This record gives sequence, C-alpha cells and structure tokens, in this order.
Amino acid sequence: MAKVSIDLRGTVRLILLPLSVMAALTVGVGLLITKVLEPTTIGANDQGVNEEMARERTSFVSDVTDTLSGLSDTPVIVGATAVLVVVFRLVFRRWNESAFLVTAVWSQSLIFLLSTVLAERDRPEVHRLDPAPPTSSFPSGHTSAAVAFYCGVALVLTLHTHRHRILNVLWWLVGLGVPVGIAYSRMYRGMHHLSDVGWGFLLGLVCVAVAANALLLRPILRERRAGGRKAGLRAAGTA
Repeated sequence: MAKVSIDLRGTVRLILLPLSVMAALTVGVGLLITKVLEPTTIGANDQGVNEEMARERTSFVSDVTDTLSGLSDTPVIVGATAVLVVVFRLVFRRWNESAFLVTAVWSQSLIFLLSTVLAERDRPEVHRLDPAPPTSSFPSGHTSAAVAFYCGVALVLTLHTHRHRILNVLWWLVGLGVPVGIAYSRMYRGMHHLSDVGWGFLLGLVCVAVAANALLLRPILRERRAGGRKAGLRAAGTA
C-alpha cells in the first residue's frame, strides 16, 4: 500500500471550520428544543414515542437492547478505536486511516459534550433502564459515537475492498445496522427521545464525512494526481 501524506495546515482548515459549524448547529437545535419546542405539541409527540415504547417492553427485548446499547458504551468505543488505530497503521502502512477514525470518533464526542452542557435537555419521563445524568438527553452520544465508529470502520474497509461488492454490502450492513439498533435501544430503554437519536445520527455522519474528506479522500486524490503527472513526465521523457 502506497503511503499517502497529509497536508497538516489544509487538513486543520477542512476539519475545524465545518465541525465548528456543526457544533454551533447542534447547540442551537438543542436550545431550540428545550426553550421553544418542548412545551408545545412537538415536544409532547416526542415524549409520546418513548411512552409507547415503554408500555410495550418485554424482558427479552430489554436484554437485547441492553446488549446493543453496550456496543456504544464509552469504554467499548475508546478501546476499539485504540486497537484499530494500531491495526490500521500496521496493515495500511500509513496514518491516514488511523487519523480519520480518531478524528471522526473524538469530534462527535466533543460536540456531544458541549451540547449536553449547554442544552441540558431532560431525559424522557418514563422509567429508565440505565443509569445516566438526567439532563444529558440531547443529542444521543451513544448514537453519534456508534455512527462515527461503525460507519467509519465500514468506510475504511470499503475503500480497500471497493472491487468486492459483496464485502462492501457486508461492511455497510454492519456499519449502519449497529447504529440503527443502538438508536432504537436508547429510545426503548427510556434514555433518549426520537429527536435526540435523530440528531445523534446526523452528528455522527457529519463527523465521518468531514474527517473522510480531509484525511482520506483528498489526500488519496492528491497523490493520484501527483502520480499521474509523474507518469506523464516519464512518458514524455522517453518519447
């Protein structure tokens, strides 16, 4: 695997600007929900989804959602990210994939923490199956972390197996399926509203897209163009 360099200054610009905008939007939406929308019918409907799910709980589904939710617990995501940073570096012999995954995972975490502190949305008014701070509902950190990690890994694997359609389908079945399951689990367990997991999903996707653009796609395209120019010069020199 050829090494792909990273333009540090350009990369910082490509990451900081869009993620700053996303952080501002996340905080703004959180404040809009807590200060404006929650006392209205929209807020009541959001709460109603959790109440309906709480009424239909079963011990089997509660156990399944507990397992699914655990796939995005902080120790799991942090540990798995640390392991894959080393694996990606050894397998691909460059830092791009490792830097991408770290950036995607940690950027969503920072935005999530900022928003929960400022928005302070109360969790759904149903019996909650997990312990957690009562005013850290928006956005869903479990959901955003799951999207950043599992979709991020799926993207890395897809870039390296792009000619194998079956493998690519498998990567994304897992990469998208696990976060969807986690999002459902967080609502089922009374930990988040539908709007919390919806924005958490969007937050994770944006962090993956921004990190991929800066650390994977642009560097690879830049190296390919440079390689094409060198090949063209060699061909012209031998003509």
